[in-house]
Amino acid sequence: MAVGKEIRNKIKIIQNTQKITRAMEMVAASKMRRAQDRMQAARPYAWKIRNVVDHVAQAHVEYRHPFLVERPVDRVGYMVITTDRGLCGSLNVNLFRQTVGSMADWSRQGAAIDLCLVGNKGIAFFKRLGGNIVAQTSRLGDVPLVEDLIGPVKVMLDAYYEGRIDRLFLVRNEYVNTMVQRPQVEQLLPIVARAPAVDSSPYWDYLYEPDSKELLNTLFDRYITSLIYHALVENIACEMAARMIAMKSATDNARTLIDELQLVYNKARQAAITQELAEIVGGAAAI
Repeated sequence: MAVGKEIRNKIKIIQNTQKITRAMEMVAASKMRRAQDRMQAARPYAWKIRNVVDHVAQAHVEYRHPFLVERPVDRVGYMVITTDRGLCGSLNVNLFRQTVGSMADWSRQGAAIDLCLVGNKGIAFFKRLGGNIVAQTSRLGDVPLVEDLIGPVKVMLDAYYEGRIDRLFLVRNEYVNTMVQRPQVEQLLPIVARAPAVDSSPYWDYLYEPDSKELLNTLFDRYITSLIYHALVENIACEMAARMIAMKSATDNARTLIDELQLVYNKARQAAITQELAEIVGGAAAI
């Protein structure tokens, strides 16, 4: 029964694959919980420094930082955060679609584009696409450090300081919940201050010491770095959630396929037994 043996081999292969996808689902679920904890731990600092920057951006200090100055756009920079590994569904594909769409809009306006890439998947994609990659980094692991981002972030900030780019965007995945991860294109530079909430209290400002220039240079550099680091931590949580869902779907599909092949195998086995019985009965009748 060659057909039955072939079907049994297929069932065994799919069962082995199912064990792998089930294990990957469990590992991703465990890592996702830890990534969520790191994301939640990073949020208070990111929110607080954002509030400080929003207030400073609307203050009337004697020093106007370059990060607050609008200028004509000739060249645009994108910092794109992707994953190092695959098997996470359409997470990276949706992000690439959003990025390419935004890049196309600026290209139609005559702006050149520079790319700073974080993650192997983004590096491989934009190399195939032919983008102008000015900085890249990868293999930051599941617990990235701020120090790992200093190099690529400095490349883009120096380019903005020196006027080589006139806009800087951050492309990342936003963690909504376990089932939903949403790609976002956010403008980092120039900084766009959020409108203040309605408040009847009198206007106040900070006291800058030693002086506003030195303090704001440090503050804004740290602010941009904190935003990018928080986006990286959030992207890892998105990756683990997407991988868990993808592996669960693969496990369920494998179970369905095994059931279908088992049914086909039973039918083939019954047909073979029926044929053997018919041959035996036919042989006995001939004698």
